[in-house]
Amino acid sequence: MTRDDAGVGRLAGTVARLRREIDEARAAADGRALVELAKGVLVERLRCGPAEAAGQLALLADRAGTTQLELAVEIINEVSGDVLTALPAPPDEPHTTAAVRLRTAESGVLHANDTEAVAQSLFAHALAPLGATAVAIWSAGADSSLTLVGHAGFAPGEAHRWRYVPPGVPTPARRALTERDAVWIADLTGSGLPSIGAGLPGRVAVPAGTGGRITGVLEICWPTVLAPQSLSVHKQVEALAELSAATLDSTAPAALPDHAGQAPSELADLADGLLDPAFVLGPEVSPDGTITDFRVHHVNSRFVDIAGRPRAAVAGKSLLEAYPLAAAEGDLFDKIEHVHATGEPFRAEHMSLAALVDEVPLTVTAAVSITRHGVLVLVVWRVQDEAARLANLLQHAQRLGRVGGFEEEQQTGRIVWNSQLYALYGRAPGTDPVPLAEIAAHAHPDDVPALNGFVQNVLGDHRHASAAFRLQRPDGVTRHVRVIAEPVLDTRGTLLAVRGAYQDVSAQHWTEVALSATQDQLAITAQEAAERNRLTLQLQQVIMPPTHPTIDAFGLHVAVRYRPAEQEELVGGDWYDAVVLPSKQVLVSVGDIAGHGIQGATGMVVLRNALRGLAATGAGPAQLLTWLNLVTHHLTDNIFATAICGLYDPDTRVLRWARAGHLPPVLIRNGQGDLLPMLRGVMLGALAESFYEEGEVLLEAGDTLLLYTDGLVERRDVPLDECLEHLCEAVREPRSSLDDLLDHLLAHSESNTDDDTCVVGVQLR
Repeated sequence: MTRDDAGVGRLAGTVARLRREIDEARAAADGRALVELAKGVLVERLRCGPAEAAGQLALLADRAGTTQLELAVEIINEVSGDVLTALPAPPDEPHTTAAVRLRTAESGVLHANDTEAVAQSLFAHALAPLGATAVAIWSAGADSSLTLVGHAGFAPGEAHRWRYVPPGVPTPARRALTERDAVWIADLTGSGLPSIGAGLPGRVAVPAGTGGRITGVLEICWPTVLAPQSLSVHKQVEALAELSAATLDSTAPAALPDHAGQAPSELADLADGLLDPAFVLGPEVSPDGTITDFRVHHVNSRFVDIAGRPRAAVAGKSLLEAYPLAAAEGDLFDKIEHVHATGEPFRAEHMSLAALVDEVPLTVTAAVSITRHGVLVLVVWRVQDEAARLANLLQHAQRLGRVGGFEEEQQTGRIVWNSQLYALYGRAPGTDPVPLAEIAAHAHPDDVPALNGFVQNVLGDHRHASAAFRLQRPDGVTRHVRVIAEPVLDTRGTLLAVRGAYQDVSAQHWTEVALSATQDQLAITAQEAAERNRLTLQLQQVIMPPTHPTIDAFGLHVAVRYRPAEQEELVGGDWYDAVVLPSKQVLVSVGDIAGHGIQGATGMVVLRNALRGLAATGAGPAQLLTWLNLVTHHLTDNIFATAICGLYDPDTRVLRWARAGHLPPVLIRNGQGDLLPMLRGVMLGALAESFYEEGEVLLEAGDTLLLYTDGLVERRDVPLDECLEHLCEAVREPRSSLDDLLDHLLAHSESNTDDDTCVVGVQLR
């Protein structure tokens, strides 16, 4: 280490020591201020001098076995009766210790020169003992922006980066300002809100204000995720926010000297320079510090009262005196109070304002703007003129309805068109309009006779009339138009004018044309679909009859039931097979093709016949499904299917089986129905190469095995597991025969998927 480095190190150590000494001196000064205040109380109570009061304080502290500072705090709490006196202590902290640090923090705040010192005092005396590691004091601007005016405990440079938060940026302090309530955040990272001290997750932001007006926010940070805090901590935090508000208030504009006072000249000049009605309000504060009303301090020269009263009848009155109906929830008073408290401007294009006129409520619609300026509020409104509002509505209605209006005066020949009619005719605004008598010259030749009759009815017979025609514009565009007109007559029946409208119905016309063509196409398509469904159903019934001839061989009885879908257009691809192979084994299989119609029926034929042919090789069920998957994937056109395949050996009475994405069989033994294991195996056609697990079941005399498709059990509103449990319960009831059991299952199936259904029963006698 060089000599220069050693000198710098010694200098840094000296600076750190001096800082500690200054902090200790500040803390001691805060404590001495409380002791001196307690001495003053004793001087007043004991009618003695300062020296005797100091002696009494020392004597009482010695007898009570406590320090002079703790005794001083108890004396101050006893005579003050303020919010700090009533605060409960945390469960793990003696009441005396909590009272001392809160009073010490208060003393430091009251003797602080600025909000920076306030933050340091709050942190050192009140917040650090609660486990907090940083604190920030925000000042709220008139535009609802936030300015960092005091802080303690943050890393170097962090406060500089957060010295100003523009309006509209969501932060914990902004939420507290908007909601006017404390915001406790256990983990800042999970909240999604940016804020100062991002590495400190525990957070609380408390609005700070007095007299009903929020002037800033106190934000406290903890180094870890914040656990739920006790009521005493909540109360202490709120009291500390109120202490910090006192310092913020000292930098705010002074309150008006009295309710009759005038608004500041700058704000009055601003209101007078506006072209809309405006007035300035000041808060009416009750003795307990809450806002009860707002006083009208200034109205500008353009002010228009919604009740029709002169300006002088409103100026000087309270808001609720001038407009008592504004006190309704969510009405004008609530908006003004919120803006005054938070500084967040309020603007609305359409707001209902209510007033009493001779005890009769009157409601008008106005555009309203409310902004805070110091302790005052500026309200600007623009009442909508009824005639202008209706004209605006009519203009929008004509634009949306593609309607153009006109009026023709017969004596002067003056013709008036609106902008929509110029656009309909394809003419530039200001060009000569087309008289009603010449309308036929701008129409398709086929429509001229109908238009001549229309013109005769209106101009000749003076009757209301309408007509539809094809308007041919100068730019070559043809529009389908409906025109309607009515004559305006005097008392003698003389025609004075004609008023009417054109409506562009081109979209409606082409929609009707398209609808007619679609209906024709649908009729053809429906006929083709019905024919296709009929052929599909015939094909399916030939290959898969509702009842299959039963198989009785080697003591095994096999019965089949098949039920097509109720709707013909949903003819599906369920298939089954039961056959005795040359090896004397019995093949039983069930499958379900994805999809309906011709594709489903033809796919069913391909897979059923392929499996029967592959079974002649003597391979086991797993190998048969592996080969059948290759057939499905490579030799068919986008077919996917589920299947289950079983081979029964009469010599061993063992049924070997495998499944490809299909529902497992149900084994009925001794009156109990149970699902066989869910063997591994994906549906056919999904993958080029698939593995299928093979299982075995040893059949006993009287056993019945059910193979089925999902149309037997599946319900749209019930989980599949519950549907399978219901099937197992349904088979427990004894039946006279296998055929009776299958008929019962089909007849009482609760499936509501409108799908076809297949059931194969295998019974060992």
